[in-house]
Amino acid sequence: MAQTVEQILNEAGAGRYQRRLLGIFGLVWAADAMQVLAVGFTSASIADSFGITVPEALQIGSVFFLGMLIGASLFGRLADRFGRRRVLLITVACDAVFGFLSVFASELWVLFLLRFLTGIAVGGTLPVDYAMMAEFLPARNRGRWLVILEGFWAVGTVAIALAAWLASLYVPADAWRWIFAFTAAPALIGIWLRLWVPESPLYLLRQGKQDQLRGVLNSVLSANGKAPLPQGTVIEQPELKGEGIFSPTLRRRTLAILSVWFLVSISYYGIFTWLPARLAQEGFGYVRGYGFLVVVALAQLPGYALAAWGVEALGRKPTLIGFLFLSALGCLLFLLARDPYLVGGSILVMSFALLGTWGALYAFTPELYPTGSRATGMGAAGAVARLGGLLAPSVMAILIAQDFYWAIALFAGFLLLGALAARFIDAETRSMALG
Repeated sequence: MAQTVEQILNEAGAGRYQRRLLGIFGLVWAADAMQVLAVGFTSASIADSFGITVPEALQIGSVFFLGMLIGASLFGRLADRFGRRRVLLITVACDAVFGFLSVFASELWVLFLLRFLTGIAVGGTLPVDYAMMAEFLPARNRGRWLVILEGFWAVGTVAIALAAWLASLYVPADAWRWIFAFTAAPALIGIWLRLWVPESPLYLLRQGKQDQLRGVLNSVLSANGKAPLPQGTVIEQPELKGEGIFSPTLRRRTLAILSVWFLVSISYYGIFTWLPARLAQEGFGYVRGYGFLVVVALAQLPGYALAAWGVEALGRKPTLIGFLFLSALGCLLFLLARDPYLVGGSILVMSFALLGTWGALYAFTPELYPTGSRATGMGAAGAVARLGGLLAPSVMAILIAQDFYWAIALFAGFLLLGALAARFIDAETRSMALG
């Protein structure tokens, strides 16, 4: 009797096994969000500890993003070649170790080096996480579950904001050490949890490891209350196509989706890096408060919820395009707002829409590639996103210095260009089997 992995996962459904994976991947996903956002909450404390300016301390963020760019492009390829599980164990371990060692840095150059190495590990974790989670999900549930996984980013955002708030109140001296310790803790727990995650079934199929593959699929079936595979079941290997992400069959979608990742990234980091500080200078000081930052993070959750509904009910592509238009609208609302309440409301709209955009992107991207290049494709997307994050503070600072509101209008234009680029993606992957 012959069956495909997709048929078996559809029979197993999305149940206890996938919930357990979601909890494990989600914990580390939240931890990665905390690591990425920590620089914004620690820069003032680092500057005070080492006797440098806040802009100089913020360069730790640039070093961290550079590490993420390298990690995303490197470990994505390694995961396609050597397996998802092995790469995830290495990257999560490095994330925890280098993140925790950052707490004890006594010299500034040591702190920069450790944050760079932590960035490499975090950059390697993010794309492989999604590729692996996608390969354990049945087609009818995949988009919604992937958006839910992305929703743990908001959980990490709220957690780091609250931790920074408490640190500023109770341990103002060297608060950055306590914040970095807090961000490293989930990754330390994640090392142990990841030992329970088996290799991806689609990767095992591609490697021809039928016995291991049947064992993994039987564990999924058993956990979800289904009967095991009949004796003698052979798992069919689908016909392999050209798998390079820039091969003729994949080039168009790769160029289109990478363009969207870059435009969304430079807009997101440009807005949320410069907007709070500039508004505080103009008398809207509440946007720098921890309480408002928590509210902004909470506004992300309904954005994810709407994206989770949209990718299944409407499709990946229309949901992504819709959120890109809504994000641009949020920027335009900000340009028209003059009342403090309207300014705050427009920021919440941008947070809601941009994180819904990220949710749709993360659900869509891994489905655009076959198993042999899925992690590579996600790694390339992650690297392009980090490039946008690197460019946003430096390049956008020049434009913002000329005219702040024109810069926000430019971000709106970037998001509209992202919607146009998304239209050129030559696939709709809702309910599609992974190859």
